[in-house]
Amino acid sequence: MATMEVLQGDITQLDVDAIVNAANSSLMGGGGVDGAIHRAGGPAILEECKRIVALKGGCPTGEAVITTAGDMPARFVIHTVGPVWHGGQRREPELLANCYRNALQLAVENNCATVAFPNISTGVYGYPKAEAARIAVATVRDFLNETDRIEKVIFVCFDAENYRLIQAEL
Repeated sequence: MATMEVLQGDITQLDVDAIVNAANSSLMGGGGVDGAIHRAGGPAILEECKRIVALKGGCPTGEAVITTAGDMPARFVIHTVGPVWHGGQRREPELLANCYRNALQLAVENNCATVAFPNISTGVYGYPKAEAARIAVATVRDFLNETDRIEKVIFVCFDAENYRLIQAEL
């Protein structure tokens, strides 16, 4: 049975098979965790993102793509695009759940047994943190009940509020 845990810290420092990036649809890096991952991983991540954009035109909300982790200890970065909060009337809960589900599916397909997630959409995208924590933990738990290929999922929170909310859900 897979385990889930939460920690507060820097996702770019974790030695796991894959870290998940809360990316934007252009995959060209940005602020928050996206910028931190691109800076820590170096130019190799951006080069692979450019190739994906050339092939696919970017990454739609709720979908996920995978690249090298570059200079970070992880093997891969799984980039997923969370929804911008518009009051919950534009399929935001479904799209947020899809981020977690699709990232985990890519992890399985690439033989990643350990995966670390940031808090997707709770920064500049404005998703209510408590609701995002509930969706994140429930979606990951449901996915882990369907597979034995993932051993550990770590929720890596940048701030104390998200840490407390994920901890409460676990």
